[in-house]
Amino acid sequence: MNDAFSIKGKVAIITGAGGVLGGSIAKSFLQAGAKVVAIDIHEENLNKRVAELSAFGTDVIGVVGNVLDIESLENVAKEVVAKWERIDILLNIAGGNLPGATLMPDQEFFDMKISDWDKVTNLNLNGTVFPSMVFGRVMSKQKSGNILNMSSMAAYSAITRVPGYSVAKTGISNFTQWLATEMALKYGDGIRVNALAPGFFIGDQNRAVLINPDGSLTDRSKKVLAKTPMGRFGDIAELNGTVQFLCSDAASFITGVVLPVDGGFSAFSGV
Repeated sequence: MNDAFSIKGKVAIITGAGGVLGGSIAKSFLQAGAKVVAIDIHEENLNKRVAELSAFGTDVIGVVGNVLDIESLENVAKEVVAKWERIDILLNIAGGNLPGATLMPDQEFFDMKISDWDKVTNLNLNGTVFPSMVFGRVMSKQKSGNILNMSSMAAYSAITRVPGYSVAKTGISNFTQWLATEMALKYGDGIRVNALAPGFFIGDQNRAVLINPDGSLTDRSKKVLAKTPMGRFGDIAELNGTVQFLCSDAASFITGVVLPVDGGFSAFSGV
């Protein structure tokens, strides 16, 4: 049974690998014996990440790429296929939010900065669609592969202050179901598309709204934890096992799923 969960030898492309989440998953994949292609738009962050990852395995390369640039992604695909002949896994991790698309407590929806709304929805949604088009085409020719997207608790129910991020992540959930259906119907059962919906993890992007400068919890954190039956924030490494499972043969009949990893947040009414 353990062999069914293996991703050893699989070629995995990870977008946003310079970030905390992408880096954590890349590390776990290398430790599991996968071949990792780390993609990030920021060369300095990418080089630092690849140097760190090299301590956990030699089958890792870093490629500067822009998830919003089809030509850039096609160049990455050519480079990867030339080196390893195939692409088995695509992890669409690149994404994020911007201050102008996040409303402060004293702001109204009408105060939102439209240019930041455009950037956030474009990065999260098209930053998932475009890599899926480019690397998914390689998978369609192989008749095999796994695509894993990143949705969010913000796609399950309304979370205040993050309209752009919420809309984009909701689109990713729907796109995941659509693409899973499309791939299975046209290319067979060898290509699967799923998504994770992470609960609340403290990272660089949300630290300021969850943790006060003195290290205490903000009011927003207290509300999150009150609706999380496990009563704590997640550790970023707690996503790794679920990612590996969905990309392994152990999940061979799972496609079109958006799986919460949230300590029970999405299940709890708060009462």
